[in-house]
Amino acid sequence: MKKVLISCTFLLIASFAFAQTKMGANEAAVKIADRILQSTTYEFKNVKTGETYKSVKNLPLSMDVKVNCKYNNWHYTNGVTNIALMELADKTGDKKYEKYVLRNMNFVFNDGNLDFFRKQYDQAMKDEGWYGVRKLSWHMIFRGKRLDDNGPMGASLIELQMRHPNTAFLNYVNETAEHLNTSEPRLVDGTIARIWPHVNTIWADDAFMAISFLARMGKMTGEEKYFNDAVNQVLNYTRYLWCPEKQIYYHCYHTDNKEHGVAHWSRANGWVFMAQADLLSMMPEDHPMRQAVIDNFRRQASGVARYQGKNGLWHQLLDKEDSYEEITGTAMFVFGIARGVKEGWLHPDFIYVAEQGLKGMMRKITDRGDVTSICVGTGIMPSLAYYYNRPTQENDPMGEGPVLRALVEMMDAPKYTEIKAEQQYDKIGVSRK
Repeated sequence: MKKVLISCTFLLIASFAFAQTKMGANEAAVKIADRILQSTTYEFKNVKTGETYKSVKNLPLSMDVKVNCKYNNWHYTNGVTNIALMELADKTGDKKYEKYVLRNMNFVFNDGNLDFFRKQYDQAMKDEGWYGVRKLSWHMIFRGKRLDDNGPMGASLIELQMRHPNTAFLNYVNETAEHLNTSEPRLVDGTIARIWPHVNTIWADDAFMAISFLARMGKMTGEEKYFNDAVNQVLNYTRYLWCPEKQIYYHCYHTDNKEHGVAHWSRANGWVFMAQADLLSMMPEDHPMRQAVIDNFRRQASGVARYQGKNGLWHQLLDKEDSYEEITGTAMFVFGIARGVKEGWLHPDFIYVAEQGLKGMMRKITDRGDVTSICVGTGIMPSLAYYYNRPTQENDPMGEGPVLRALVEMMDAPKYTEIKAEQQYDKIGVSRK
């Protein structure tokens, strides 16, 4: 009897683990977005005393005061989520999602709040240097030393600026553009690179961190130089990171020893794919390098499709089926493929890949709008074990932004229709002697 009970319990757990929500893309997106809106607080907290504040204006300086909600953080993941929420507002016509993003940015760029955290930042820099500022809320606004600090958040601010002009927003956008143009580390050929973990390492992630901003800057200003830079990043990243044998990207390339990293990480490939979809959506139709980007996008779509798992999801390591199924890379591929089909960049058959991806995503989204199987932030390490063993988390902007973008794209995506052989027989000529 005990064995029977244990078996039944196991079956119940297994069936729960693989349960798939019955929601469609529209309902799932709204559930996730509404949960984010409802859980966002606009307050600060002294983590030592437990006191909370609606404003920190005129508050005596304390290094223990932090923003109390992760959705108020200044972090690239919230930049993607902000973009997704504005896209959701456009698609559904419900402007509360756009107003939410505006409220978040106004909360940050409130003079009293921003001044307090500037003082915190300056004090931490004086006392502990770069390591000390990492502990602070909003430190990335002031640091501005890497694309994680200002790329996607700046991109979302451009989207907001085009809808709700604000001098503070525009000043920050222009500062970010100046950083990208003059200060961001680059190779001699202009390719954006980081100076760690090796000097001048090219990270696939940075394709999106840079292009999300550059494409929108080109759209807002009409200046071709931003599109030219974005195109060069796409093509150069492909030159350095593309694996012709496997038809997918490596996570990185170390220029000092001329070696690729060990991993074909799913989300890294997703960042490149999503970046190209954004760029193609915004660059002029007559741009001389547009077709080169389309060709590159098609090549990646074809490669990525070959690694989709049996459940519609892609694995944490694209070419390793024993690595776990992961939702962020999956969402980025679904987003890019759906947009590519709708815009005519990809053959209509590719929508089948997106449909299967959506089904897989729904296995990782609960009826309450909780998003699971989100790989945590991941750097570069010289061992596949690092990628295999990255933890997953639930309801984090790292995954919610890409998932929302994919769901929004799938709301009005065409359905896959197979051309039946019988429908084609009459087109075949018969020649008899």
